[in-house]
Amino acid sequence: MIPHNIPTAHHRNNLWCMNPKPNPTAKITLICFPYAGGGGNIFVPWKEYMPASVELIAVNFPGRGMRMNETPFTQVDTLLPALSNALLPHLQKPFIFFGHSLGALIAFELAHYLRQHYNKEPVHLMPAGRRAPHVEKKQPPIYHLPEKEFIQEVERLNGTPKEVLENPELMELVMPTLRADFEMAETYQFVEKGKLTCPISFYYGLQDKVKNQDNHAAWSQHTNNTYQSYAFPGDHFFLHTDKRQLLEQLHKDLLSISTYL
Repeated sequence: MIPHNIPTAHHRNNLWCMNPKPNPTAKITLICFPYAGGGGNIFVPWKEYMPASVELIAVNFPGRGMRMNETPFTQVDTLLPALSNALLPHLQKPFIFFGHSLGALIAFELAHYLRQHYNKEPVHLMPAGRRAPHVEKKQPPIYHLPEKEFIQEVERLNGTPKEVLENPELMELVMPTLRADFEMAETYQFVEKGKLTCPISFYYGLQDKVKNQDNHAAWSQHTNNTYQSYAFPGDHFFLHTDKRQLLEQLHKDLLSISTYL
């Protein structure tokens, strides 16, 4: 993989962090991490649903959006140093991590990385649409398959929005990033690092074929604080199909958290 240089702070923030509605008076920063193949733009509309006490930051990884020409990361361990360096300017206030699917895994590992290297930890971790990190994936890896078989498997797993899969020109553009993201997810090896001290709230779709259906409580093993889970009617992409319900629940949760800070 091509080495990733660490940009200057001003340039870095433009690359990694999308701040669609600056809120300097906010008490909390909500930092959102997208699913495999997704960009930070999927969270931009959420800005209108944020409580007045919360500022939204959407993370955009290399290989997508304005960063399409950059080499995507293929391993969580190599992503974390660059990602944490980019996010540090946004971690001056209490912060919350929300991540969907691969984003949930990255949020979890980043929470541990920040605690180890910077003595910082989210005040709340909100994983969505992914089995807990210690639960092994039952399906064999697909990231290395020939293109036709890879696309078929991605479609079968319901791990990528249909509007992307059904657009050949778009698929040609996102294929390297999609493969890299699947490699990151499928080669991930869980290493026990102790429990986080922040509460965890898990959000998932009842019809999700990707998530282990018996796994809604497994995330509780990663905190010595409180744990809650919330089910929504949809599948893996409930954050799109059940967007209003999810954002209403998030609004309640964020308000509740901000009152205790």
